[in-house]
Formats: sequence, C-alpha cells, structure tokens
Amino acid sequence: MARADASRRPGRLGVGVVGAGRVGAVLGAALRSAGHAVVGVSAVSEASRERAESLLPGVPVLEVPDVIERAELVLLAVPDDALPTLVEGLAQLGAWQAGQLVVHTSGRYGTSVLGPARAAGAIPLAIHPAMTFTGLSLDLGRLPDSMFGITAPAAVLPIAQALVVEMGAEPVVIEEESRALYHAALAHASNHLVTLAAQSSQLLSDIGVQHPDRLLGPLMKASLENALSAGEGALTGPVARGDAGTVRAHRAALESHDAPDTRQAYLGMARATALRALERGILSPAQGQAILAVLADTPADGPPGGPDAPRP
Repeated sequence: MARADASRRPGRLGVGVVGAGRVGAVLGAALRSAGHAVVGVSAVSEASRERAESLLPGVPVLEVPDVIERAELVLLAVPDDALPTLVEGLAQLGAWQAGQLVVHTSGRYGTSVLGPARAAGAIPLAIHPAMTFTGLSLDLGRLPDSMFGITAPAAVLPIAQALVVEMGAEPVVIEEESRALYHAALAHASNHLVTLAAQSSQLLSDIGVQHPDRLLGPLMKASLENALSAGEGALTGPVARGDAGTVRAHRAALESHDAPDTRQAYLGMARATALRALERGILSPAQGQAILAVLADTPADGPPGGPDAPRP
C-alpha cells in the first residue's frame, strides 16, 4: 500500500477509484475536494477515460490491481452484478491489503459482498448515494442536498459516516439485511418516475401535443413536492375522488390506443392507489369497490360515465 504523502493533512487518504463511471468519477472528485489524494483510477471505455480526465485531471489511469496496490481507500464504483465477481477475483490475485478501506457504492449490497476483501484484513464499507448522476461536475453541487445509505461493521461505522459528511452529504444507516428493500424503494421512486414521465409524454405526443414536457413539468413537479411534504394527503385525481366513470373512460381510451405498456402501468398504479386510498379512508368502501371493479382484469360492463358518475 502506498504510504500517505506527508504534505497532506492528518487523516487524509490515498484514494483509488475502480470504475470511472458517472458515480465513481464524481465521488472521487468529491473526496479529492475534501483533501484526499486520488492516486489512481481505472477507466476502460473511451467515455470513462474522458470522464476521468475531466473530473480527475492529473490522476493516472491504471489497471485495477495497480489502483488497489497504491490505495489506502479503494472506491469500487461498478455495476451491482459485477461487484461480487470483482471482489472475489481480486482476492484470488492477493490484491487486498490488511488495513485497507474498501468502499463500494452499490445500493443493493451491504458489506457481506466484500467478504473476500475482509478475509484479507481489509475494512469493508458500503456507501450508496441516493441520487442520480450525470457524470458531470454539476453533480458535485448536488451532493450537499443528498443522502447516502451506509452500512458497515459497528466499529468502523463512524468512518463511513465521516466520508459521506466530507463529501458534503448526509449519511443514513441501513442494516445489512435491509439493503435490497432500501434499494428497491429508491429504484421504484426514481426509475419508475422516469418511465411514467416517458409514457405520459408519448401519449401526449401521439395526440399532437408539441411540447409535452412543458405540459407535464409543472404538474409533475408540484405533485412530487406535495407528495413529499404531505404524503398521501396530497393525492388528487379521479381515483381519490371515487370517480369510477372517469377511470373507466381512461381505461377505454388506453385500450383503444397502441400503448400496452402504458395501459398496464396505468391499471397497476391505479389499483395500488385505490387500495392505499381505501386503507387510509380517502375512499369510502363503496367508492373503492366501484373503482376496483373498473380496474379489474375483466372490468364490469358499462359506459365510461353516466348521469350519476362523479364529476371533477
């Protein structure tokens, strides 16, 4: 392991970044800004090499074993599915070093995936940034508004917390056995929001709306802000009003339109919304039954509305 540069402040580390993707390059730059020295980075693709050059100028691009050999703190920023094989392969090469901090950024895993490194005497930490990355310098400005899900053995948990704080973010402790559910919650909120926006934009484009983003933007932003501040008390729309006729009209329109993935998503989310609204008393039992009947796999017959259907 490379010796710490005496010119650096006490407690500063030599950091090796394995994976100059959107996350690795940005977090490497954040640690560098906190006073740590990035001693090497691995970058395979042309895009990752350009990202390393932009965010980590002057840092040598090295093979993975060479990065690890130089580093006091190894930052593993690789895809979730690649992480176990990488850690085990490096253990077989004898690359891990006693006392070395090994940090991964996967949301799915805690520290058990770093078992082969820990067996060699390394110190395992999991720090997952709960934010999306562009891989550009603007991400550094977003870190102070973000939180990291961290997992580590109790004795070294303060190290994981300190690293996150140094990068300007806020740590939240996630237990090892809860990592998959934690990550599912974030993916559901973030990734599926993108899908919902894309599906709604496509429907609007299909009916001739020129700038669907301008139509959806204020609505989605306000809905998100209201949901985060007021929870399900912010719920509006036909399901929350018990407007079964309108929901029936939505279903009929989607079934006549060539967008099966959007139809399935709408029906699934509307069912989930109706059930949660029922549980919380937003809908009466009669209203909930009427909405769920419209959303059933084989909906009850009837026109999309009628003289007794609730109105907006």
